[in-house]
Amino acid sequence: MSTTQSERLRGLLEPLAAARDLDLEEIEVSPVGRMRVLRIVVDSDSGVLLDTCADLSRAVSERLDETDAMGETPYRLEVTSPGADRPLTQPRHYRRATGRLIKARLTDGGELTARIVSVDEDGIDLEVPGVKGRRPTSRRVAFAEIAKARVEIEFNRRDDGRTTAAAGDEGQEEA
Repeated sequence: MSTTQSERLRGLLEPLAAARDLDLEEIEVSPVGRMRVLRIVVDSDSGVLLDTCADLSRAVSERLDETDAMGETPYRLEVTSPGADRPLTQPRHYRRATGRLIKARLTDGGELTARIVSVDEDGIDLEVPGVKGRRPTSRRVAFAEIAKARVEIEFNRRDDGRTTAAAGDEGQEEA
């Protein structure tokens, strides 16, 4: 998608998302056979409900029908929320992931897996899990120090943020 088309679509669609208290995270137009797919990714601090996506999809469809932003080639519209594997690139992404485990590649070449404790405009405060029975440690990382980061999926996460061992070992923490 050309920068001009991307900017034009963002200008048309961002107010629709903002009116629903959503952040327009991504707009992607991809060719699929004889048509294109317009994928719009939205998010908010409180998450995104399916009904909200459906409502936004109707509004986007109406707005695009009023303009020639997509040209004459047929397209399919998809409105979605970010997936669990979405990269964390903005401070708001980290804020929304507070309490979650992340894996980050640092600009110095190091790698870090830790839980986000808090976020401010300059960086994140983390709890780094202890190794071999040691206590977790705290660490501050500035956004400028992070080359790439993603949320780690935790299948056995307890409500208090800790993980549990296998299903038969409820209440026992993993080392």
